[in-house]
Amino acid sequence: MHYTLHQLQIFLQIVEKRSITKASEALFLTQPAVSIQLKKLQDQFPIPLTEVIGRQLYVTDFGNEIAEIAKRIVKELQVIDFKTSQYQGKLAGKLSLSIVSTGKYVMPYFLSGFLNEHSGVDFSMDVTNKKKVVQDLENNSVDFALVSVLPAHLDLEKLPLMKNELYLVGGSERVKNKKGKKESIFFEEPLLYREQGSATRNAMENFIQGKNLMTRKKIELTSNEALKQAVIAGLGFSIMPMIGIRNAVEKGDINVIPYNGLPIKTQWNLIWLKKKKLSPAALAFKNYIIENKDQITAQYFDWVNNMASS
Repeated sequence: MHYTLHQLQIFLQIVEKRSITKASEALFLTQPAVSIQLKKLQDQFPIPLTEVIGRQLYVTDFGNEIAEIAKRIVKELQVIDFKTSQYQGKLAGKLSLSIVSTGKYVMPYFLSGFLNEHSGVDFSMDVTNKKKVVQDLENNSVDFALVSVLPAHLDLEKLPLMKNELYLVGGSERVKNKKGKKESIFFEEPLLYREQGSATRNAMENFIQGKNLMTRKKIELTSNEALKQAVIAGLGFSIMPMIGIRNAVEKGDINVIPYNGLPIKTQWNLIWLKKKKLSPAALAFKNYIIENKDQITAQYFDWVNNMASS
């Protein structure tokens, strides 16, 4: 047997993605390069690792067993790397986060200094909706999560980071051409929503229900960026967090519409399970946030406080 670590890592991506195309995208390799490495690995076994039925790739039972062994091999090699870094006096280990999609405008600023200082930390971040974030916490599959609304059913520790505010908005052309009172927006105009499970959607629905507003037409989009572009294009109106649309507001592509009861004010929180034993890397990150969050907020997000006070 002469299989390589590179071949095992590629095979693990194929098993996870169930697709050579998706594996090549995840690995930033060409499809032919991934196919060649899979063939070289397969040539060393008399039993198929994968099979193609129709146009779908399937992993055989034998292939899944090999994948489980490969996971352990890769994990042990990562331990070697971490141990080497520790003996050199460097912080090492894994750090994983799950964040709601709008959090992508926030979290990188709280990460960059820490990761630049600790190059031995192996970092991963899943950007998803609130439902998946809560599942990641429940399954203890991540160290931390970033949310604006705390899941009430979990026993959590929290570290407040900064304010989060949601405003009624519309594309500049649609707002300019809107006739009648602004109160008519909710029952005359199309409303743009995030998908089910999104904290932004929950906040918007709670506001509408709390005001007993009648709505006419609902359009659903599955990302904050898609929602922003739909608002700019004039498809309708929405309630959105300013953190994701600030540039469009400053350019004049999106208009903020003053409305009684808005903005909705929440807080970005870094959260983790209260009973979780944090790894050295996770503990170091938590301490870094405690020590630096005020300075990071002042440096990159001072406009949030200025907007709140204006």
